[in-house]
Amino acid sequence: MGFAPFDDEAVVVRTPDEFLKMPQEYQEVALRQITVNTEGELSGGDDYIQVFLPLAPNAEERQVCAERAVEEYDHYKLGKKILAPLGVDTTYMETQPLSERNLFADQTLHACTSWAERGIFSYIGEETAMVMIKEFAESSYKPWAEAVRTIIIDEKVHIAHGARVCRNLAETEEGREELQTALDRLWPTFEKIFGSSRSERAKLAVRFGLRKTTNGEARDLWRERVIPRVTRLGLRVPQ
Repeated sequence: MGFAPFDDEAVVVRTPDEFLKMPQEYQEVALRQITVNTEGELSGGDDYIQVFLPLAPNAEERQVCAERAVEEYDHYKLGKKILAPLGVDTTYMETQPLSERNLFADQTLHACTSWAERGIFSYIGEETAMVMIKEFAESSYKPWAEAVRTIIIDEKVHIAHGARVCRNLAETEEGREELQTALDRLWPTFEKIFGSSRSERAKLAVRFGLRKTTNGEARDLWRERVIPRVTRLGLRVPQ
Protein backbone atom coordinates (compact mmCIF):
# COMPACT_ATOMS: atom_id res chain seq x y z
CA MET A 1 0.00 0.00 0.00
CA GLY A 2 1.55 3.29 -1.07
CA PHE A 3 5.11 4.10 -2.01
CA ALA A 4 7.78 4.36 0.70
CA PRO A 5 9.63 7.70 0.64
CA PHE A 6 13.36 7.87 0.04
CA ASP A 7 15.47 8.26 3.19
CA ASP A 8 16.26 11.92 2.40
CA GLU A 9 12.75 12.78 1.23
CA ALA A 10 10.48 15.05 3.30
CA VAL A 11 7.08 13.54 4.09
CA VAL A 12 3.93 15.70 4.18
CA VAL A 13 0.49 14.15 4.70
CA ARG A 14 -2.35 16.68 4.82
CA THR A 15 -5.62 14.74 4.93
CA PRO A 16 -7.04 11.41 6.17
CA ASP A 17 -7.41 10.30 2.56
CA GLU A 18 -3.72 10.93 1.93
CA PHE A 19 -2.89 9.13 5.20
CA LEU A 20 -4.74 6.00 4.07
CA LYS A 21 -2.68 5.97 0.85
CA MET A 22 0.61 6.02 2.75
CA PRO A 23 2.72 2.85 3.19
CA GLN A 24 1.49 0.43 5.86
CA GLU A 25 4.56 1.09 8.00
CA TYR A 26 3.80 4.81 8.10
CA GLN A 27 0.19 4.20 9.07
CA GLU A 28 1.07 1.72 11.81
CA VAL A 29 3.70 3.95 13.41
CA ALA A 30 1.52 7.05 13.24
CA LEU A 31 -1.59 5.32 14.57
CA ARG A 32 0.28 3.86 17.50
CA GLN A 33 1.79 7.25 18.31
CA ILE A 34 -1.53 9.08 18.20
CA THR A 35 -3.41 6.32 20.03
CA VAL A 36 -0.88 6.08 22.87
CA ASN A 37 -0.91 9.84 23.34
CA THR A 38 -4.71 9.94 23.25
CA GLU A 39 -4.95 7.21 25.87
CA GLY A 40 -2.41 9.08 27.96
CA GLU A 41 -4.50 12.25 27.89
CA LEU A 42 -7.59 10.37 29.08
CA SER A 43 -5.58 8.69 31.83
CA GLY A 44 -4.15 12.09 32.76
CA GLY A 45 -7.67 13.42 33.33
CA ASP A 46 -8.49 10.42 35.49
CA ASP A 47 -5.26 10.91 37.45
CA TYR A 48 -6.17 14.49 38.30
CA ILE A 49 -9.65 13.51 39.51
CA GLN A 50 -9.10 10.08 41.04
CA VAL A 51 -5.54 10.36 42.35
CA PHE A 52 -4.46 13.99 42.82
CA LEU A 53 -7.68 15.74 43.84
CA PRO A 54 -8.17 13.58 46.98
CA LEU A 55 -4.60 14.49 48.03
CA ALA A 56 -5.13 18.24 47.63
CA PRO A 57 -4.71 20.12 50.93
CA ASN A 58 -7.44 22.72 50.35
CA ALA A 59 -10.31 23.81 48.12
CA GLU A 60 -8.08 25.99 45.95
CA GLU A 61 -5.83 23.07 45.05
CA ARG A 62 -8.85 20.82 44.46
CA GLN A 63 -10.17 23.37 41.98
CA VAL A 64 -6.84 23.47 40.16
CA CYS A 65 -6.83 19.68 39.89
CA ALA A 66 -10.37 19.74 38.51
CA GLU A 67 -9.42 22.41 35.96
CA ARG A 68 -6.40 20.42 34.80
CA ALA A 69 -8.59 17.32 34.46
CA VAL A 70 -10.97 19.18 32.14
CA GLU A 71 -8.03 20.16 29.94
CA GLU A 72 -6.76 16.58 29.79
CA TYR A 73 -10.18 15.31 28.77
CA ASP A 74 -10.30 17.98 26.05
CA HIS A 75 -6.92 16.74 24.81
CA TYR A 76 -8.26 13.19 24.72
CA LYS A 77 -11.22 14.36 22.62
CA LEU A 78 -8.84 16.03 20.15
CA GLY A 79 -6.97 12.76 19.70
CA LYS A 80 -10.22 10.84 19.36
CA LYS A 81 -11.32 13.25 16.62
CA ILE A 82 -8.03 12.82 14.73
CA LEU A 83 -8.20 9.02 14.93
CA ALA A 84 -11.83 8.57 13.89
CA PRO A 85 -11.41 9.21 10.12
CA LEU A 86 -8.37 6.91 10.18
CA GLY A 87 -10.56 4.00 11.29
CA VAL A 88 -9.74 4.03 15.02
CA ASP A 89 -12.54 4.41 17.58
CA THR A 90 -11.25 5.09 21.10
CA THR A 91 -14.68 5.09 22.77
CA TYR A 92 -13.84 1.80 24.51
CA MET A 93 -11.18 3.62 26.54
CA GLU A 94 -13.83 5.76 28.19
CA THR A 95 -15.34 2.82 30.06
CA GLN A 96 -12.01 1.28 31.06
CA PRO A 97 -10.82 1.62 34.65
CA LEU A 98 -7.57 3.56 34.86
CA SER A 99 -5.75 0.42 35.95
CA GLU A 100 -6.67 -1.43 32.74
CA ARG A 101 -5.24 1.03 30.25
CA ASN A 102 -2.11 0.10 28.32
CA LEU A 103 -0.05 3.28 28.63
CA PHE A 104 1.89 2.14 31.68
CA ALA A 105 2.41 -1.50 32.52
CA ASP A 106 3.95 -0.08 35.69
CA GLN A 107 1.07 1.61 37.53
CA THR A 108 3.42 3.65 39.75
CA LEU A 109 2.31 6.94 38.23
CA HIS A 110 -1.34 6.13 38.91
CA ALA A 111 -0.73 5.39 42.59
CA CYS A 112 0.68 8.66 43.94
CA THR A 113 0.20 8.78 47.69
CA SER A 114 1.40 12.27 48.70
CA TRP A 115 1.09 15.89 47.63
CA ALA A 116 4.86 15.88 47.05
CA GLU A 117 4.43 13.07 44.52
CA ARG A 118 1.68 15.08 42.87
CA GLY A 119 4.10 18.00 42.46
CA ILE A 120 6.92 15.83 41.12
CA PHE A 121 4.51 14.14 38.71
CA SER A 122 3.72 17.45 37.00
CA TYR A 123 6.98 19.36 37.34
CA ILE A 124 9.28 16.49 36.37
CA GLY A 125 7.04 13.76 34.98
CA GLU A 126 4.79 15.76 32.67
CA GLU A 127 7.90 17.08 30.97
CA THR A 128 8.21 13.60 29.44
CA ALA A 129 4.97 14.32 27.60
CA MET A 130 6.08 17.83 26.67
CA VAL A 131 9.27 16.53 25.04
CA MET A 132 7.23 14.27 22.78
CA ILE A 133 4.33 16.64 22.15
CA LYS A 134 6.67 19.37 20.90
CA GLU A 135 7.95 16.87 18.35
CA PHE A 136 4.43 15.84 17.37
CA ALA A 137 3.67 19.51 16.68
CA GLU A 138 6.03 19.19 13.69
CA SER A 139 4.59 15.86 12.56
CA SER A 140 4.41 15.00 8.90
CA TYR A 141 0.73 14.18 9.49
CA LYS A 142 -0.53 17.75 9.54
CA PRO A 143 -3.95 17.29 11.22
CA TRP A 144 -2.14 15.73 14.19
CA ALA A 145 0.49 18.47 14.26
CA GLU A 146 -2.17 21.18 14.31
CA ALA A 147 -4.16 19.49 17.09
CA VAL A 148 -1.08 19.04 19.26
CA ARG A 149 -0.15 22.71 19.09
CA THR A 150 -3.24 23.56 21.11
CA ILE A 151 -2.33 20.91 23.70
CA ILE A 152 1.13 22.39 24.30
CA ILE A 153 -0.32 25.59 25.75
CA ASP A 154 -2.25 23.68 28.44
CA GLU A 155 0.65 21.33 29.20
CA LYS A 156 2.87 24.29 30.01
CA VAL A 157 0.34 25.32 32.65
CA HIS A 158 0.28 21.79 34.09
CA ILE A 159 4.07 21.83 34.49
CA ALA A 160 3.94 25.31 36.01
CA HIS A 161 1.45 24.13 38.61
CA GLY A 162 3.75 21.25 39.51
CA ALA A 163 6.61 23.73 39.82
CA ARG A 164 4.61 25.82 42.28
CA VAL A 165 3.75 22.79 44.41
CA CYS A 166 7.39 21.67 44.48
CA ARG A 167 8.81 25.11 45.23
CA ASN A 168 6.40 25.63 48.11
CA LEU A 169 7.40 22.30 49.63
CA ALA A 170 11.11 22.93 49.04
CA GLU A 171 11.03 25.92 51.38
CA THR A 172 11.41 23.60 54.39
CA GLU A 173 13.74 20.72 55.14
CA GLU A 174 10.79 18.45 55.78
CA GLY A 175 9.29 19.40 52.44
CA ARG A 176 12.53 18.73 50.59
CA GLU A 177 12.71 15.30 52.21
CA GLU A 178 9.18 14.56 51.01
CA LEU A 179 10.09 15.71 47.52
CA GLN A 180 13.25 13.58 47.46
CA THR A 181 11.30 10.50 48.50
CA ALA A 182 8.74 11.21 45.78
CA LEU A 183 11.43 11.80 43.15
CA ASP A 184 13.32 8.62 44.06
CA ARG A 185 10.17 6.53 43.69
CA LEU A 186 8.89 8.06 40.45
CA TRP A 187 12.12 8.75 38.54
CA PRO A 188 12.61 5.18 37.20
CA THR A 189 9.06 5.17 35.86
CA PHE A 190 9.57 8.53 34.14
CA GLU A 191 12.61 7.13 32.36
CA LYS A 192 10.71 4.02 31.26
CA ILE A 193 8.08 6.14 29.54
CA PHE A 194 10.43 6.73 26.60
CA GLY A 195 10.71 3.02 25.84
CA SER A 196 13.68 1.09 24.51
CA SER A 197 16.63 3.00 23.09
CA ARG A 198 16.87 0.24 20.47
CA SER A 199 13.29 0.64 19.23
CA GLU A 200 13.03 0.18 15.47
CA ARG A 201 9.59 1.79 15.53
CA ALA A 202 11.09 5.01 16.89
CA LYS A 203 13.66 5.01 14.09
CA LEU A 204 10.88 4.61 11.53
CA ALA A 205 8.98 7.49 13.16
CA VAL A 206 12.01 9.74 12.65
CA ARG A 207 12.42 8.59 9.05
CA PHE A 208 8.75 9.32 8.31
CA GLY A 209 8.83 12.75 9.95
CA LEU A 210 6.50 11.69 12.76
CA ARG A 211 9.22 12.40 15.34
CA LYS A 212 12.51 14.28 15.55
CA THR A 213 14.36 12.01 17.97
CA THR A 214 14.68 8.34 18.81
CA ASN A 215 13.66 7.07 22.26
CA GLY A 216 17.14 7.37 23.71
CA GLU A 217 17.63 10.86 22.32
CA ALA A 218 14.26 11.96 23.71
CA ARG A 219 15.14 10.57 27.14
CA ASP A 220 18.44 12.47 27.10
CA LEU A 221 16.62 15.66 26.14
CA TRP A 222 14.18 15.18 29.02
CA ARG A 223 17.05 14.71 31.46
CA GLU A 224 18.70 17.91 30.18
CA ARG A 225 15.49 19.80 30.89
CA VAL A 226 14.61 18.40 34.31
CA ILE A 227 17.95 17.88 36.05
CA PRO A 228 18.44 21.65 36.54
CA ARG A 229 14.97 21.77 38.11
CA VAL A 230 15.87 18.97 40.50
CA THR A 231 19.09 20.58 41.66
CA ARG A 232 17.48 24.01 41.99
CA LEU A 233 14.95 22.50 44.40
CA GLY A 234 17.86 21.30 46.50
CA LEU A 235 17.26 17.66 45.58
CA ARG A 236 19.52 14.84 44.45
CA VAL A 237 19.17 13.35 40.97
CA PRO A 238 18.38 9.63 41.36
CA GLN A 239 20.96 7.25 39.94
